Amino acid sequence: MSGPDLSGFSMLDLFRAELETQSQALTEGLLALERNPVAADHLEAAMRAAHSLKGAARIIELEPAVRVAHAMEECLVAAQRGRLRLGQEAIDALLKGVDLLALVASDGPNGGAAAEPAVARFLATLDRVLHGTQEAASTAGEMPPPAAPFEPPPAEPAMRTEPGDAVHGGGGSERMVRITAEAMNRLLGLAGESLMEARRLRPFLDRLTRLTRQHAALAKAFDELRAVLPPNPEEEVADALVRVQDRLGASHDALAERLAELDALDLRASDLANRLYAETLESRMGPFEDGVRHYARTIRDLGRTLGKRVRLDIVGGSTGIDRDILEQLDAPLGHLLRNAVDHAIELPDERAFAGKPVEGVIRVEARHSAGLLQILVSDDGRGIDTAQLRRVILARGLTTPETAAQLSEAELLEFLFLPGFSLKETVSDISGRGVGLDAVQAMTRAVRGQVSISSTAGIGTTFQLELPLTLSVMRTLLVEVANEPYAFPLAGIAHTLRLPRTDIAQLEGRSHFRFGERQIGLIACHEILERGEPKADQSELAVIVIGDGEGSYGVVVDRFLGERELVVRPLDARLGKIKDISAAALLDDGAPVLIIDVEDMLRSAEKLSASGRLRALNRTSAAVGARARKRVLVVDDSLTVRELERKLLAHHGYEVEVAVDGMDGWNAVRSEPFDLVVTDVDMPRMDGIELLTLIKRDARLGVLPVMIVSYKDREEDRRRGLDAGADYYLTKGSFHDDALVGAVADLIGTAYE
Repeated sequence: MSGPDLSGFSMLDLFRAELETQSQALTEGLLALERNPVAADHLEAAMRAAHSLKGAARIIELEPAVRVAHAMEECLVAAQRGRLRLGQEAIDALLKGVDLLALVASDGPNGGAAAEPAVARFLATLDRVLHGTQEAASTAGEMPPPAAPFEPPPAEPAMRTEPGDAVHGGGGSERMVRITAEAMNRLLGLAGESLMEARRLRPFLDRLTRLTRQHAALAKAFDELRAVLPPNPEEEVADALVRVQDRLGASHDALAERLAELDALDLRASDLANRLYAETLESRMGPFEDGVRHYARTIRDLGRTLGKRVRLDIVGGSTGIDRDILEQLDAPLGHLLRNAVDHAIELPDERAFAGKPVEGVIRVEARHSAGLLQILVSDDGRGIDTAQLRRVILARGLTTPETAAQLSEAELLEFLFLPGFSLKETVSDISGRGVGLDAVQAMTRAVRGQVSISSTAGIGTTFQLELPLTLSVMRTLLVEVANEPYAFPLAGIAHTLRLPRTDIAQLEGRSHFRFGERQIGLIACHEILERGEPKADQSELAVIVIGDGEGSYGVVVDRFLGERELVVRPLDARLGKIKDISAAALLDDGAPVLIIDVEDMLRSAEKLSASGRLRALNRTSAAVGARARKRVLVVDDSLTVRELERKLLAHHGYEVEVAVDGMDGWNAVRSEPFDLVVTDVDMPRMDGIELLTLIKRDARLGVLPVMIVSYKDREEDRRRGLDAGADYYLTKGSFHDDALVGAVADLIGTAYE
């Protein structure tokens, strides 16, 4: 049976990979032995890890590591044989040995031979621990049993995968393929695109199904036609009817057969794309425990520094989490855990007086809930003194005494997330500098999550982080702004509502509305994105509330398009940071959509508000004061024809815009709303047929009526225009004023209907 392909790695690389695995086993075993020094299973696991590292270091001739590992093994064997009880000093020394092994194997300036002085000091410390305890035992009349050397076979070096590596096994063998995180992201993006492309089959299938129903209606109409014919039609007519009926039946059967084949293809393609995407996404996932288990040692050492006994419990360690999120969570989790040790966990005497175990417990739990990843960091410490918190808020002038007295406990706790805020009166290397919880909130929001806090005095404190399962897929609310779709991440939305214009209030020249007990500023998304004006003929506004507390804003969009789950595609790095935009995605029909950066949009709203340049929103719809006029776009490269049509339609009440060719017209219809497009055929850059084709293929513009007005009056020219999707074909050579206006009215009605 073939083993892993390790040919691309040096022997030192292999040792470092094994060191990472075995060091973790050593650390976990030693932390467990600190609580129960005679636990046989933990003694055995720690001793085997030290022995394996000694053998591996000897193979690569890393002599300092051999001596360190051998001394650790001797100490653990002595504990197994009863010659040594692993007290606090012994555990401290052995944990330092774990750190020293990493230093010896490193390429840094203190690694390798340069670590020799540290090795000598460690060996002297461990020798004192080992022999000092043995001498004390002998003095007490105890005879140490003979030590039989323990020589298990050396463990085979295990290869650690780097971030972005993928490991595949099959048939009992394991093969490693190195792949960069960037390549994995591209692969996931392609898998997401394949998923979107597979979903495009369903709308096409639905259209064919409607066509089948239309075919059935045609067959029914044919039967009705036969029913009204004379009983004995002429032989030629009867034969023609039979042929038509046969062809209708055959075409219906063929269409039904192709439809069934396409339906099966849709199912297979969707299943394959979903499995491909799920497998690719799974390759980015890792167990939550991988990112937090190293904190067990950190918590223990920090507690020792502060004179506290504390341990870390990990619950739900196997819960899957995106490795990118896991990496970005490292810093905020570190803040929360250090704060828990320093602020929350009491000293042993204080805990004993309160009737608690002298050892404090910090618990980190991960679980999936409602499509999100929930991480809870809790402790059994003293809890947060809300009375003290209220006093600190007042002392810093963060609110008035009247307001502070009315704040609920949840509202008080929110002040802990303010930059520079701390309840700690003294400053230390661990905490008290006011840096931590604001960073936790910022980093959590950076991965589209949110954090909340709850606390009970004397019982403990819990922080709850709600995060997406992956950064590659985002649940969003699609909206329309100036006839373009945009996506708001659901995690960044506090509320959505339809706001009657009559509920808009003007305060100091700015638009507001009452939301619960608060007044919230109202701003048009069009103004932030510099995309024209919101629709003035709507009696209700579609509003998205973003932000928290006093920093909330109601963002007005043209309309809600519904929730979508989008595969996030990062923007090209050469574009730099685009204001108010975080990324992009593709909709089911393949159309691109920009994803809003909610935090950036909040900052933009703040800047506009501070500058005094915010435009007020009207309390009444434009339709109340005046009837909205139908808008027509005239596209023609002839100035004379263009102006003639503009004046004629404007005279009859229509609002008319003009474009000089097809390209100009295409840009116009994508940026502004129109009720009708009137276009010539022969034009530079883009002719009328191309413009017509683009409009009819567009998912949003496909229902927009298009009229062709052309000098080409041949039947094939007319058929070409109608086949391309034109709703009306009028020739310039024969049209007069009434003909053009009548055709426009036939398509969209009069100017004010």
